[in-house]
Amino acid sequence: MDRILISGMQFFGRHGVNEREAEQGQVFGVDAELFLDLREAGRSDDLRRTVDYAAVFREVRAVVEGPAVRLVETLAERIAGRLLDRFPADAVTVRVHKPRAPIPGTFADVCVEIHRRRAGDGPRGG
Repeated sequence: MDRILISGMQFFGRHGVNEREAEQGQVFGVDAELFLDLREAGRSDDLRRTVDYAAVFREVRAVVEGPAVRLVETLAERIAGRLLDRFPADAVTVRVHKPRAPIPGTFADVCVEIHRRRAGDGPRGG
């Protein structure tokens, strides 16, 4: 299956389990992969046969900058659902990065990755 990957998107959000995270907020990174057949887009050179990358960016931004949630897993789930609802992808993989997670110690990043398929294409959850 072909894929469109938009990686390294960054948005400010107030997501987290503790109050301090909600008050101060932080930058979250998001990678989104949309799986779909891109042959017609490649043959026709027609944007209507693919996914508008700017529209994907706007949808992800709306979720991350929208209402706060406690878990990064919830954030990833909401992004995946929104992308499947609004774009003709058969499946999506979403990675949400939280580089400033409140963990005592040195680490580069915390990331949650989920893969979801369009309803009707087998069990949800990939």
